Amino acid sequence: MTFARLVGYGVLTLVVWKLVQRHASRKVNALDVAGPEKEHWWKGNMESMFVDGFQRCLDIAADYGGAVKIHALFGEEWLYVSDPRALHHILVKEQHTFEENDSFLFCNKLIFGDGLISTLGEQHRKQRKMLNPVFSTSNMRELLPVIQTISHQLKSILVSNLSAGSEHDHARYRESVELDMLPWLSRSSLDCICEGVLGYHSAALDARNEDEYTDALRMLSPSITKTMIFRPFVPVVMRNCSLYWGKKIVDWLTISWLPTQTMKNFRELRRIVEIMDSASRAILQDKKAALQLPSPLLQTHDTSGETRGKDVMSIMLRANASSSEADRLSDTELLGQMNVMIFAGLETTTVAVARALYMLAKHPHIQEQLRAEICGAMAAYQVFDVNHSHAKDESGSARLSYDVLMNLPLLNAVVRETLRLYPSLPVLTRRTTEAASVPLQFPVRSASGEEIDAVHVPKNQRLVISIIAANHNQAVWGEDASEWKPDRWLKSSQGATPGDKDAVKYSGVYSSMMTFLAGNRSCIGFKFAEMEIKDVLATLLPAIHFALPSEPDDNGNVKEIYWKMSGFHTPVVKAPAGDGETPHLPLSMQLVGE
Repeated sequence: MTFARLVGYGVLTLVVWKLVQRHASRKVNALDVAGPEKEHWWKGNMESMFVDGFQRCLDIAADYGGAVKIHALFGEEWLYVSDPRALHHILVKEQHTFEENDSFLFCNKLIFGDGLISTLGEQHRKQRKMLNPVFSTSNMRELLPVIQTISHQLKSILVSNLSAGSEHDHARYRESVELDMLPWLSRSSLDCICEGVLGYHSAALDARNEDEYTDALRMLSPSITKTMIFRPFVPVVMRNCSLYWGKKIVDWLTISWLPTQTMKNFRELRRIVEIMDSASRAILQDKKAALQLPSPLLQTHDTSGETRGKDVMSIMLRANASSSEADRLSDTELLGQMNVMIFAGLETTTVAVARALYMLAKHPHIQEQLRAEICGAMAAYQVFDVNHSHAKDESGSARLSYDVLMNLPLLNAVVRETLRLYPSLPVLTRRTTEAASVPLQFPVRSASGEEIDAVHVPKNQRLVISIIAANHNQAVWGEDASEWKPDRWLKSSQGATPGDKDAVKYSGVYSSMMTFLAGNRSCIGFKFAEMEIKDVLATLLPAIHFALPSEPDDNGNVKEIYWKMSGFHTPVVKAPAGDGETPHLPLSMQLVGE
């Protein structure tokens, strides 16, 4: 028996022993709350809920309420939570008692370093204190021109792909072309993140450009998804092995004598992480060197004409350098923030913009209204530009100011409703650091059928925070909670505040919804994400009309888009026109007539 195989058996034995210990403790600390029956002897309810289980997640909350016992792997019981008071208790009031799971923290630490999503306690508090001012409204206002340049590059690429088509001047739209929007939205989002957050000129929208770093960033999220099977084993190894032996185990697992696809995926993830780490270190050193330059040299111009030094990383480094020794972040922590911000902002924003375009294509009358609002704002903006001081794109269209962009009523309503109904990240997990009682806004049933207004949870209890169930909660959002109705947000000016029913609402940091969470572990970059989503829509819609595919392919099949929930929401094309697995967002596009 080889030494590597012996180590492998040792790790497996350790994992099995931990599972046996956990099983013994479960019998003593069973959850006393109602929930669905176990659907599989070792998978429990996990497959039906979290493998393309969007509707199943909603149905369970509707059937059992805001606190539900679900069956996880190997007989473990988890608490599935969507109640507003419970989520406030977990995420805000007693957040120190409900922390991220060890597998989440350890895996993030290995992949990203010491960033916000891999730290706890005082270290997390210090990082959050440093980063909060970085994402202020004033800094976002300065960053908008960078985002606008990229959005207009995206528009130019899409317009160039459309046929001039009809020669009839009276035609409202020219000839349509079907195009898969997803790769272009992903490239645009990557450029926004690299330019806006790192100040790194990625040029991802240029398909001819080959950049190892940006290619690795685009592949990171799919690679993490493919290697989720390793996640439960990581805490066991990291707790029971030194850093040296932990790295040795990774070395053994990633050598070529393990030819299975799973191990190939693991090797690919390691390669991506190494590329990301090397490039991030180089960018950080360049940024720190730039800080030593005189101010006029620091504010140099890149090829797109925008001023460098206004990116999030530069702002953070300047703030860090001026901080006290006690509050200052180490280079390791700064690297962690860089990697986390790239990952957190790339896939989530791509999916959000994709979903917004899909919903507008599905509801053409709202798309028309939104186009009219945007075009009207641009026209008004140009009328008041008596000194010709407002920025314009290459076609002469006005670039809206931050305040105008962020306060367009219908655009705001469309973005909010899309983010509410379809959060990019549907669920998150927590574990208890000690025994606790979770209070409920709306009573549920115990395992014996009695009505209860609180659920007792033991130490090390796993909880699932259901963002989608919270955002679809009819008791808070109304009977039409699961319908896409942007006008619900327009009624707020008439005194009807969405998500605030009978003085009951969620404590989310964004519009009383849970999409960006609540408390000190909420999404710190949600203002950046909101600005990017709005600017992409405001740039594309005046020039392009989007519709769902309607033309049959060579086999006579019309493409039907289906949103698959697997970690993130991902658009695929249903069979027989597609394989139902590969991410695609084919939309029919037409140039808007004059």
